[in-house]
Amino acid sequence: MGEDDNGPESRMRSPWGVLALVMLTGIALMKDGVDVALGPPQPAAAASLSRPDRETLAPLATPRSLDFAPAERVRIPSIRVDAPVMNVGLDPDGWIEAPPAGNPHIAGWYQNGISPGQRGTAVLVGHVGNRSGPAVFHGLGSIERGRLIEVPRLDGKTAVFEVYGVEVYHKDEFPGARVYGDTGYPELRVITCGGGCSRDDGHDGNVVVFARMITSR
Repeated sequence: MGEDDNGPESRMRSPWGVLALVMLTGIALMKDGVDVALGPPQPAAAASLSRPDRETLAPLATPRSLDFAPAERVRIPSIRVDAPVMNVGLDPDGWIEAPPAGNPHIAGWYQNGISPGQRGTAVLVGHVGNRSGPAVFHGLGSIERGRLIEVPRLDGKTAVFEVYGVEVYHKDEFPGARVYGDTGYPELRVITCGGGCSRDDGHDGNVVVFARMITSR
């Protein structure tokens, strides 16, 4: 997810407001901008949800879900992310607002959705880069299954998630129900831009990290 003065605005439709539409049409949920020339890492086949030996989506032990509380930071040690999280809302066209282009090292959490640690699927978004260089989620596509994502919350608790899949979807084939659907557990999706990239049109897809909560502290 990137942005440049000459490219289209980066933003994402609210999955809660348009999920039914997505299920019917398969429209893209994120728009893209112009990113770094060489592009970010892309997901490896070993991390794919479609890998034959992947685990069931149900965790072996279900941690107790947390009450609602806004996200404060996101930490992904394996790709050296330790970033503040801001609340984002919807723009007049019904898209989730991206974090400010002038501060590409901050993530966004849709404040009217599920909070990290609640039952349901919480979503964090962030830029992958722009013409100035890599942004907060530049390395997102390189995450391996089994890696941890920590989300400190404003109530002082930290929800800890384990990655169980990393996918890249073309914007015209974004599976909204699969990405945002409620699995019955506290889950997290972390999304940025990915796939093919051009100077004029930016990225043509999105990298999506699938993770489930394994504990809280």
